[in-house]
Amino acid sequence: MSRKFLATTGVVVSLVITALIVHSCGIYSFTGTSIQPDVKSVTVNYFEYTALKVNPSLSNQMTEALQEKFIKLTKLELVDVEGDLEIQGAVTGYDVKATAITATEQAAQNRLTVTVKISFVNRKYPEDDFADKSFSAYADFDAMQSLDAVESALCEEIVEKLCEDIFNATVANW
Repeated sequence: MSRKFLATTGVVVSLVITALIVHSCGIYSFTGTSIQPDVKSVTVNYFEYTALKVNPSLSNQMTEALQEKFIKLTKLELVDVEGDLEIQGAVTGYDVKATAITATEQAAQNRLTVTVKISFVNRKYPEDDFADKSFSAYADFDAMQSLDAVESALCEEIVEKLCEDIFNATVANW
């Protein structure tokens, strides 16, 4: 066998062993989470809706999207009560405001902003807990369109952003 082949094989074997060691320690994963190996379950409670403007499906949409994110990106078991990690949230803001005004002082673009307040409990590592942390996300839309016409698509985009931020704040330590 040639020296080049042996050197290449050695590098490949070293990389595989390193990857296995890093992955098996349980603290780091390739999804960016930093969940300790003894944390096995998560509870995502139903999001309350306390915003003044009503969107009847947003609480359910937020709850299901966040649960789905944990199922897809972690090995944690989703449980109904008292998971090792527990997230409780409320939709506290749902507002539409003009963001771009034309020369004739009419809105050219509007922005839908959703705000949620989250409490996070880590029963295994309470130093990671936080209470009443606010997260906001928005999406812009043309003022010529009614909110009713674009609301569903905007909410989907906003919920995705919010879930990403909440996920990162709870288990990615970003």
